Amino acid sequence: MIRRKWLLAFAILFIALIPAFAESAPSDTAAYITHFVFQLSIILFAARLGGIAAGALSLPGVLGELIAGIIIGPYALGALPLPGFAQGMFPMVEGSAIPLALQAFASVASIILLFSSGLETDLDMLLRYSVAGSLIGIGGVVFSFLFGAFLGTFFTHQPLLAPVNMFLGIMSTATSVGITARILSDRKKMDSPEGVTILAAAVFDDVLGIILLAIVLGIVAVLEGSKAGGLSTLAIAGIAAKAFGLWLAFTALGLAFSKQISSLIKKIGGESHFNILALGLALFIAGIFEMQGLSMIIGAYIVGLSLSKTELSFLIQDKTKVIYELFVPLFFVVMGMQVEVARILEPSVLLFGLLFTLSAMLAKILGCGLPSLFLGFNELGALRIGVGMVPRGEVALIIAGIGLSSGILSPGFFGASILMTILTTVLAPILLTALLERKERGTRKEAKTATAESLVIEMPNCELAELISTTLLNDLQREGFYVQLMSIRDEISHIRKGDVSISLKVNRRTLVLESAPEDMPFVRAMLHETLVKLDANFDKLKESVDPDALRRDLDVEKSRKDKTFLKILDPRCIMIDMKADTKEEAITQLVDLLDTVHHLRDRNQVLSDVLEREKLMSTGMQHGIAIPHARTAGVDKPVLAIGISREGIDFQTIDGTPAHIIALIASSAGDPAPHMQVLTSLGSTLGSDIVREKLLRARTREEAAEILGL
Repeated sequence: MIRRKWLLAFAILFIALIPAFAESAPSDTAAYITHFVFQLSIILFAARLGGIAAGALSLPGVLGELIAGIIIGPYALGALPLPGFAQGMFPMVEGSAIPLALQAFASVASIILLFSSGLETDLDMLLRYSVAGSLIGIGGVVFSFLFGAFLGTFFTHQPLLAPVNMFLGIMSTATSVGITARILSDRKKMDSPEGVTILAAAVFDDVLGIILLAIVLGIVAVLEGSKAGGLSTLAIAGIAAKAFGLWLAFTALGLAFSKQISSLIKKIGGESHFNILALGLALFIAGIFEMQGLSMIIGAYIVGLSLSKTELSFLIQDKTKVIYELFVPLFFVVMGMQVEVARILEPSVLLFGLLFTLSAMLAKILGCGLPSLFLGFNELGALRIGVGMVPRGEVALIIAGIGLSSGILSPGFFGASILMTILTTVLAPILLTALLERKERGTRKEAKTATAESLVIEMPNCELAELISTTLLNDLQREGFYVQLMSIRDEISHIRKGDVSISLKVNRRTLVLESAPEDMPFVRAMLHETLVKLDANFDKLKESVDPDALRRDLDVEKSRKDKTFLKILDPRCIMIDMKADTKEEAITQLVDLLDTVHHLRDRNQVLSDVLEREKLMSTGMQHGIAIPHARTAGVDKPVLAIGISREGIDFQTIDGTPAHIIALIASSAGDPAPHMQVLTSLGSTLGSDIVREKLLRARTREEAAEILGL
């Protein structure tokens, strides 16, 4: 309800301010720029809201962004008159659905998208699964292209190699494996035979799709120039060979000199700007390919592919994430804005869109599934692989946009392509999930284990695991390795230098290190050196620091006066007249109370971690206060319980007095949360003589909550 009120208030404010801008009567140039700024802001908000809505429905964000574009575009709400914008916020511009400035932004976004796709391409997987990946990838591409092109001939009544039919074919080839990867990850099937094969085939699918796009664009450019395709088959083959040769030459040079390119980018850009220079190189090569009659996205993909094997790959992805998240959603919204809603609902267009969708799905299932049967998979495994390759997404939309802007695709075919993308993206996850839920294996024989080697180390507690992992990562950085935190929540780090690739995952008390077998001796040596160094430092720490003296100087009662602890205190977690004789009993009672109210993830884990922390050093403060606490994997969020003991409990407090007010704090070990801030905030409140006296006189938890400020 609150969100709705804010949205309504924002909408009223926006409409109220529009006339003020309109009355200023700026010059034509200023008016154009002002209008464009408004358009850009609305697109960014629409992209975000569309992505959120899609996520709420467990759909890919790209679908939400695409549909948001359709809604705000000139063929829907964008043409409605508004105060200050008589022709609407997104009017038609000289027969085009979007202005030139937005087209330019969308083009840059497509370059960034394909540059990122190239960076994410796993060349090791490409080589390791070259046989299976290439056969399945080629099968999927060939079947998809032929199915799409032949379907086009029935509706366009033009030859198979007519530009429009070739574009329909090429749009059918581009798999969006990110959607499938999410399903495989959720089902813990990422490293299954089907999962690995799908990912490997998707790499080949991407590469083959880019090659095929280069060839088709080369042929289309000549056919358009020769007016109606009076070219022989031999001439077309020559054009295709030339386009393929240009792609191959740039790719080979990029891969051959990838390390030199990486070093040059690092030297010129330094530690903070190498990612910007890498993106600049992608834009430059993209421009060269466009000048040669090929698409800009091909050049961008090649640059990303060339850098994918370098140590900068993951860092570039990480540091350009903000740019990616700004431009790429904008691209999908702009694509949606070009969809003529009325045209896509015409019976002929709708029929073609549905047949195009069916054709695209069957092509991948047959083209990828049939070769799988000869590669050790049974019918179920082949079907899983085929369905896993069905989703179309980003690249298909980019190709459709190229076809529309060049005049090769009519608005009707463009709308049908959007419909195909939406339907395959929605249907494929449903089908794949159903297939993965079946318990039978998808291979004829038991699958072989992966070649990566793992080193698993169990630590006594989460804090020690975190300390060792942090120290190890710092030591690896000093060795010249690049370290990237892939997932803050899952604590997964990727470490890379040259051909050496290591992953580190911290799972509560467990460290898991993975690398190629030939790199594992180095990993073990680094870990050994880290542990030896920490052990020596611990000995020095014991000699130079007196923890008891530090505890006496804590004075949490003098902390900043705030009420941070109230954010996590539930009144039901206040215990009046606690009956406990020892601090262990008091801690147990408070943990049980937290479990009753909050349903802790692991009650025993919380109790164990709090008692373990108490063994290290008493949490008894002064003035009858004790604050036992711990970061633990047993909770999902910070929780707080307060117990009041009339008789008092021996907590080895600093001043030797019994503890009458015991506050237990437990915070998640894996998530960032203000654990010590809560502790000091609570200490500053309980440090007041008046508050303590009132709490000790309180007869109900409601009265105690009111005293604390709830």
